[in-house]
Amino acid sequence: MDERDGAAPPRPGEQLLELVAVMARLRQECPWDARQTHQTLAPHLLEESYEALEALEGGDPEALREELGDVLLQVVFHAEVASERADGTGYTIDDVAEQIAAKLVRRHPHVFGDVSVSGADEVKQNWDAIKAAEREAKSGGPGSVLDGVPFGQPALALADQLQRRAERGGAPAALADLDATGDGRPSPVGAELFALVARARAAGLDPELELRAAARAYRDRVLAWEAARRG
Repeated sequence: MDERDGAAPPRPGEQLLELVAVMARLRQECPWDARQTHQTLAPHLLEESYEALEALEGGDPEALREELGDVLLQVVFHAEVASERADGTGYTIDDVAEQIAAKLVRRHPHVFGDVSVSGADEVKQNWDAIKAAEREAKSGGPGSVLDGVPFGQPALALADQLQRRAERGGAPAALADLDATGDGRPSPVGAELFALVARARAAGLDPELELRAAARAYRDRVLAWEAARRG
């Protein structure tokens, strides 16, 4: 039935409940799904995120929709695995959703509170200030703007995030100019790569996306060369 039949339209998020139910049944009845752990699922979380990014770059809305579903599955899967723990460390998909919803409300006082902002830049400033206060409350001290930066991410993205975080904390841009060679220092090539990340950011470019674009262009060039060789 639809609205013309007098039925209310489905509420946004209703199908998420169906996904949660499907995942719970798979954990009980599918041998492969039942044996998965956070550790065995970890590679899929990364792979699905990259596939979603590739679909976004390809400009295919349907492909992006499908890949976002695969990313969502990983979130639901991890939450289902966590819900089965009986050692006091478990949590459910509702706990995950509740926590991120509370964070969004807390960091958007101009929407959910009585704070006024002049525009997007001030929204970002408030977000950073609230996040810094949360870090300080959690650690019992001022902490660092670099706290929480995952060093397991690809090096280019890591350099970008470190520089962005440092900049937000008021660190001078000159800190990105690294001395090369010597104990604990990068090679000249490493220092140059780090400097290129800073140059990209200064130009308003995402270094990861820019390198990915260059990689795609190189791929196309190699494919064309191979096709020409085959005649």
